[in-house]
Amino acid sequence: MNFSSKILEQAVDHVSQLPGIGKRTALRLVLHLMRQPASQTDELTSALSKMRHDLKFCNDCHNVSDTQLCEICISPKRDRTVLCVVEDIRDVMAIENTAQYRGLYHVLGGKISPMDGVGPQDLNVATLVNRVRDKEIVELIFALSPTIEGDTTNFYIFKQLGDIEVNTSTIARGIAVGDELEFADEVTLGRSILHRVPYEKSLKT
Repeated sequence: MNFSSKILEQAVDHVSQLPGIGKRTALRLVLHLMRQPASQTDELTSALSKMRHDLKFCNDCHNVSDTQLCEICISPKRDRTVLCVVEDIRDVMAIENTAQYRGLYHVLGGKISPMDGVGPQDLNVATLVNRVRDKEIVELIFALSPTIEGDTTNFYIFKQLGDIEVNTSTIARGIAVGDELEFADEVTLGRSILHRVPYEKSLKT
């Protein structure tokens, strides 16, 4: 792809580094921005810069937050006895969109995947175990995607909780095996949360 401007080429190169964005799509986006008022581009770059430098992760659940604790963790309307374990913030958003869950969350930041070099030490597992041990958690819901990596992560956490008295459950298999949680429709995901089953029972199926 030949450019008559180094500035344009640099902008396209940076945009094309985003996931799912090729050089042609990046060029289309950059040219679109060129046609917009300069103030709109300035607002976009300002928002991205603020996101990168000012966005925090909740001290309790590791969800994204503007402050030390996220809005979900500090909300008096949430059930503080139920904790839902998810892979990342996209899953929090997906479950929240169902309006079927009123407990708290714990974001692991990934799944155990030896092929990708991701082990338990790379995830927020230790803080999860501490939360269950130190707080009044009655039920822990495993809401990881039903993939091999997700099931491996569930089982690892389950073993780490061996000496702690807490009920463990997993979302019902309305989510097809191998599917990613964030892509499930809201009705199916909502029903999977409502009809969750004891985790020990899921190991036998």
